[in-house]
Amino acid sequence: MGEKRLFALRGATQCFNSREDIQKKVVELYDELLSENNLAEEEIVSVFFSVTQDLDAVNPATALRKEGRAEKTALFVNQEAYFTGSPERIIRVLTHCYMDSSRTPAHVYHNGAKVLRSDFYGGQHDNRHDDLLC
Repeated sequence: MGEKRLFALRGATQCFNSREDIQKKVVELYDELLSENNLAEEEIVSVFFSVTQDLDAVNPATALRKEGRAEKTALFVNQEAYFTGSPERIIRVLTHCYMDSSRTPAHVYHNGAKVLRSDFYGGQHDNRHDDLLC
């Protein structure tokens, strides 16, 4: 195993404004970031969430901790700046972690949030949840 360095993993999910849906989608996003990057929670330094102004049913950091995740990790949440035409009902995440310096980070976009990163997905969207698309 080579030398470790600090990486920033990005991701996002789109969800409905309910405590249950936010909780479910935040945990799915977090778990997949760890899985796709072969990370243990001990390798995570911090998790930063941003939420669009239309999501106020539950704080995503609270949702994550309620499910027993990131208990010893610094979490921070803020409200996403609004811009005309921005997608609605989006939770973004920026996770700082240590990984082997030779690794390529895997970023995760779910539930209609792939529209945020057409550079990753070639303009394709997540067909599993078309009802969530903006």
